[in-house]
Amino acid sequence: MFSQYFGQYLLNRGIVAGEVLLKALEAQQQSHVKLGVLAVGAGLLTAAQVEEIHREQTRQDKKFGEIAMEKGYLTQAQLEELLASQKQGHLQLGQALIDAGALTFEQLEKALQDYQKEYSFSDKEFASVQEGNVELLLARTLQLDPGEEYLNSYIYLFARNLVRFVDPHAWLEPVDGGSKDRLAGAWSVEQQIEGEFALKTGITGSEQGFCKLASAFAGEKIEAMGELGQASVAEFLNLHNGIFLVNMSNLGMELKLQPPVVKEGALGWQGDHRAFKVNFPGGQFALLLQG
Repeated sequence: MFSQYFGQYLLNRGIVAGEVLLKALEAQQQSHVKLGVLAVGAGLLTAAQVEEIHREQTRQDKKFGEIAMEKGYLTQAQLEELLASQKQGHLQLGQALIDAGALTFEQLEKALQDYQKEYSFSDKEFASVQEGNVELLLARTLQLDPGEEYLNSYIYLFARNLVRFVDPHAWLEPVDGGSKDRLAGAWSVEQQIEGEFALKTGITGSEQGFCKLASAFAGEKIEAMGELGQASVAEFLNLHNGIFLVNMSNLGMELKLQPPVVKEGALGWQGDHRAFKVNFPGGQFALLLQG
């Protein structure tokens, strides 16, 4: 996940252009083989077992390898061998940008050093982030408050579920208070979480952004926010929130969900709330949280 956040840094600093970054991310994706494909290719899993694990990921917040081991499909040694065969994404991204002539090796090295310095990562922390410490990465780049434990857990999970269910190159970025008024979208979905604590959750975006989200989640092209488009974006938020409730239940906290509500227009929330822009190749929308 580090690669898209580092890519966002390069884009925001004007080091690379958006079109160049998108092509580099696509090139990285083509060379990044998922664990399920690697496992089938190695004869360790069947296609049916891979699909079973993917379905399980829609019910609980666990990595592919974790579930495969729990089901007895892979041993620890087999999983480690498969993981070792995957390349580090940010190195692939850097190589793709160098190959495109967008960066030199020296510029890439300096950008990594500047990124580490800007977000105050120690050498050990920076290595951890590059190796997949999502919580530390998001805590720094999204400027999360360490005291907001449940809200942060929600955001960490949302970032992971974006990658799992929408696009492997999706990323979040914070929205400051002065920019929240510009998040009014043509379509919105909101869903209330209730119980031992309350959290109002919502996503909003343009019709084009929501169509892209609906298409990515449904796995088919959706060009207008008709019945299928509305159902898809609502189910995305509902699926994510359902997994969040499972996580909270595992911690001994029982919560419940109200049905998601889709509407044309902005969310129109009053009072303080957190907002994040959600970016993925070809689309954008916003996540809003209040509680």
